[in-house]
Amino acid sequence: MNGITTSTVSGTKDSWDNNMQVRILVVDDDPTVCELIQAVLSSVEINSLTLTSSKAAIPYLSKEKFSAIFLDVRMPAPDGIELTRQIRSSGLNRTTPIAIITGEEDRSVLARAFDAGASFFLFKPIDRHRMLRLIRVSEGPVQLEARRYQRVRIQCHVSLECGERNLSGTTLDLSLNGFSVQGSAALPVGSAVSASLQLKSNAPPVRLGARVVRAFGDGCMGLQIEHATAEESRRLQEFLLPIILAKADS
Repeated sequence: MNGITTSTVSGTKDSWDNNMQVRILVVDDDPTVCELIQAVLSSVEINSLTLTSSKAAIPYLSKEKFSAIFLDVRMPAPDGIELTRQIRSSGLNRTTPIAIITGEEDRSVLARAFDAGASFFLFKPIDRHRMLRLIRVSEGPVQLEARRYQRVRIQCHVSLECGERNLSGTTLDLSLNGFSVQGSAALPVGSAVSASLQLKSNAPPVRLGARVVRAFGDGCMGLQIEHATAEESRRLQEFLLPIILAKADS
């Protein structure tokens, strides 16, 4: 690949604004991943620039506004998280949606990426359908870095374990970073809990480690997600994305 590949497709995906020049930046030190992502984008007529060096991406980011950016989390310095932090600090792409490419099982890595300004995650192994869904969410003028905190009003059954206490309740809202619960009782702020969210009746619950960050009303709590495997994080994201898309289309 020689480090840089640019697709030269003339059209753009139909759901994007036809008056907007769409180009997506992909940075991953694995050429195979770059080729796969570029092939998916080309299949829906989206132009892309793929780079296998994060250092090589910096000049492009300083002079070109991209429609979206995909960054591998594990690269020679600057890695995906540090490059995200640099992008968010200033410049043309400060508000550009950023998807972090990862196969990480460590929730702390995902949390650091969110803190740096990542919008979403593209989990390995890369799936075409999942990737195109992220692309669609990225369209339009909405600033997606705010969406990672966007709470979707939805009711799901949730079970909470805190030491020897077991509580049950219903979510009032849900986001990629946390959720609010109407429970049978409230736990003290700061309590660490194991949470099981029944997002779909025909699927196993999503299991997360969370912490109570606020208490309000009668038995209502706000919880921040602190620990989850990459698989559980992926399931949560895939549950929320269609809801976000439906709200954007309404």
